[in-house]
Amino acid sequence: MLILLWRIWFYILMGVPILIMFPLLLLFSSREEWYPQFFVVARFWAKIVLYGCGFIPKLTKEAEPDRKKSYMFVANHTSMTDIMLMLYSVKNPFVFVGKKELAKIPVFGFFYKRTCILVDRNSQRSRREVFDRAQARLRKGVSICIFPEGGVPDDESVVLDVFKDGAFRLAIDHQIPVVPLVFFDNKKRFSYTFFSGSPGIMRAHICKEITTQGLTQEHKKELKEITHSIILKTLETNLRNKV
Repeated sequence: MLILLWRIWFYILMGVPILIMFPLLLLFSSREEWYPQFFVVARFWAKIVLYGCGFIPKLTKEAEPDRKKSYMFVANHTSMTDIMLMLYSVKNPFVFVGKKELAKIPVFGFFYKRTCILVDRNSQRSRREVFDRAQARLRKGVSICIFPEGGVPDDESVVLDVFKDGAFRLAIDHQIPVVPLVFFDNKKRFSYTFFSGSPGIMRAHICKEITTQGLTQEHKKELKEITHSIILKTLETNLRNKV
């Protein structure tokens, strides 16, 4: 019973602050040049949700992303809280590229649709449009965030699923560095299995950037494999240290 109430509380915390800040969010999401201001409010919202649910973020970094540069931020994907922890961890204004289904979530979905780049993975046209919209955002100096697994694996025993190409194709096209992030505890804290999870520490780790300078699309597979290897090895090292 307590876990059910706690889960319901999570969704309340997702929605109520958005309703309270609705005029401000509506204003800042009305023009693309005001997106950095929207991003500041979104980071504040993420902290409300995390701390309000008893999650305690712990961030470590191998390097600090340059606030004046654009990046392709990528991370393992195991939980809805990945969105909040990514917002908490990264100070560079970025736009999520994510599945269109999240736009159906009441309240949250309204601004998700207005500010994020939505993709219908069953539509080739939608995937092409993602690249056009991402290019427009990158030209304005905003970074991009993609969870390259393309979704949360149904099998929760999977440590890290196969990566899709999109993030790495974009990074090479725009010659922006790829920055891998690793989320260690989100699956344990708040998985998609409804009657599971608990408050506690949520660790995130920012890895060193991977340069794409001089790379072409012929290097896409190699870049994808390097990024996957960095995240997987970091996750596996964490698992071994727990044993």
